[in-house]
Amino acid sequence: MTARRVVVIGGGIVGLATARELARRGHEPIVLEKESRWAAHQTGHNSNVVHAGLYYKPGSLKARMSVAGNASIVAYAREHGVPVDVCGKLVVAASPDEVPRLDALAERAAANGVPARRIGADEAREHEPEVAAVAALRVESTGIIDFPAVCAALVRELDGHDLRLGTRAVAIRRALGGGGVEVATPDGVVRADALVNCAGLHSDRIARLAGVTPSAVIVPFRGEYHELRPDRRHLVRGLIYPVPDPALPFLGVHLTRMLDGSVHAGPNAVLALHREGYRRRDVSPADVADVARFPGTWRLARRFARTGVDEVLRSLSRKRFARSLARLVPAITEDDLVPAAAGVRAQAMRADGSLVDDFLIDTAPRQVHVLNAPSPAATSALEIGGHVAGRVELSWS
Repeated sequence: MTARRVVVIGGGIVGLATARELARRGHEPIVLEKESRWAAHQTGHNSNVVHAGLYYKPGSLKARMSVAGNASIVAYAREHGVPVDVCGKLVVAASPDEVPRLDALAERAAANGVPARRIGADEAREHEPEVAAVAALRVESTGIIDFPAVCAALVRELDGHDLRLGTRAVAIRRALGGGGVEVATPDGVVRADALVNCAGLHSDRIARLAGVTPSAVIVPFRGEYHELRPDRRHLVRGLIYPVPDPALPFLGVHLTRMLDGSVHAGPNAVLALHREGYRRRDVSPADVADVARFPGTWRLARRFARTGVDEVLRSLSRKRFARSLARLVPAITEDDLVPAAAGVRAQAMRADGSLVDDFLIDTAPRQVHVLNAPSPAATSALEIGGHVAGRVELSWS
């Protein structure tokens, strides 16, 4: 295939992985990142978990790409000297009424080809002596990684290509004659044969800037974390997760031992008042207005009113936060927790209030827009990059 110029908007792990794949296929990627560093938002503010793929609907993009990505991202990290530890995790049924959901999750794991083994309480305590479990799933392929370091390795691989930090896309139009796209930036116009939108928290806005009506809108949720005090880290050896509520896109508050030995707890999920609002006091009137005008926001709020109230109350009360963790590890108390950095999840939502459950990728002539790529997107980044690069090549045919 003839080499083409492709402008990629977004310098997180998905954008960089897509640029790498385009370069491997002989094309010329141009990456535009509005921040002064790579991986500045979702990639640099997540829990650094390499997901196994057990939660997702069999046959979905998330299921297929997460299972494949679990292997590929670990192999990539080891090849490029990026810290990674495939430590496994426990998904814990803390009470008998959660066991049927645990069994359903085990069936889904088997359908997705994930190595997950149902174990009893005694074996669960062999892995995590402090855990409270009536039953659990042991998932061997889950790991911990340094995703910003993966991005740094991707940037090194892209050495010699056109990578631009501090470069915001301010206007996008089709090139005269319909032969490509033109992206206006404060430093001039970038001309390319195609556009890839990997803008994460701003992906729907970039789509509109390019003349595309996105099939979903980004609604930001802040994920709030605490961590265990150093003298209490011994309570958690690896990763401990609750059985998730299948009606919600979030996995629930969980415990994660990081590569540096610290133990993070969270996230608690609340509506963010800024798409880049990592602190409670971060408020963007424009972002608040967008959320308030969107009918899906109110429909979701009515559907999950009680859940939303619970999340807000837990956000405001460290005691409530600790109580949620104590369901998994009873020895954890309020005094064991200290605040940690938060993240913001770019959750795609439809006008009927439904949350987009799978990765969502829209296309237009000479354009590919990645509109929903929350967790496990970082795990699946190399697979998403390959998929998007293929979609770009199809857009030329």
